[in-house]
Amino acid sequence: MFQNRAEAFALVLPAAIFASVVFLVPVGILLSEGFRTGDSWTIQAYIDFFSQSLNQTVFLRTLKLAAMVTAVSAVIGYAAAFAIVNLPPKGKGRITGLVVLPLMISPVARTYAWLVILGRTGFVNQALVGIGLSDEPIRFLFTETAVFIGLLQLFLPLMIISLISALENMPRDAVPAARVLGANWFQVFTKVILPLTKEGLVIGGTLVFTGSMTAYITPAILGGSKVLMLETLMYQRVTVANDFVAASVIALILIVMAFAANVLLKRLATARNKR
Repeated sequence: MFQNRAEAFALVLPAAIFASVVFLVPVGILLSEGFRTGDSWTIQAYIDFFSQSLNQTVFLRTLKLAAMVTAVSAVIGYAAAFAIVNLPPKGKGRITGLVVLPLMISPVARTYAWLVILGRTGFVNQALVGIGLSDEPIRFLFTETAVFIGLLQLFLPLMIISLISALENMPRDAVPAARVLGANWFQVFTKVILPLTKEGLVIGGTLVFTGSMTAYITPAILGGSKVLMLETLMYQRVTVANDFVAASVIALILIVMAFAANVLLKRLATARNKR
């Protein structure tokens, strides 16, 4: 037994060293910049960061948009995944392929497509003016709405794929049994489907929330300088102000928020399962 463990450790060791040298060490050096002032260690950089109203606004906006995208993705994802799982095998494969297809397209191309759709002469404004809901084109670009739509379209497939996997592992007779016992569809979802698919929800929610917080292309193109998020603010601090300390602070905030989201989703799933 000890020999097998030693052999396994010997096989993993080169990969661990490579990951440490290439990833962990540079990240550690970057994050340490936010705690170091000369020869001393302090959290003054974080105090200064959160004392500025602009940074507070950007932080809250990033948190709000990431939470909204995750919540809406979960609602749409459950409906889409449940419909896909109940399709015949042939249709299920085709629809799942269509869900995965956007992930094969560059996020840059997918985001630039929204410039055409949401522009003043785009499809959305032409439709609104054509049916009489608006007398003139509405400004969608460079707003939080545009960023929200872009992020939702970008990361929704990840939630759907995670929930499809979870629903496929759910016992087939669970839903029919609950319906036979008199449960309505709301009770079926909250008492049967949600507890049995909580792992898929945690994985999908973590991927969507983390991706929405750390995405740069979509907020930069659809939000511009009017709708700053933490990742675009970090880019400005590095390229414009050459402020690597602020960039280190923002990087650690993003990492902490990602881990906190994963822990919170796991706690909520565990608490619901206990009830």
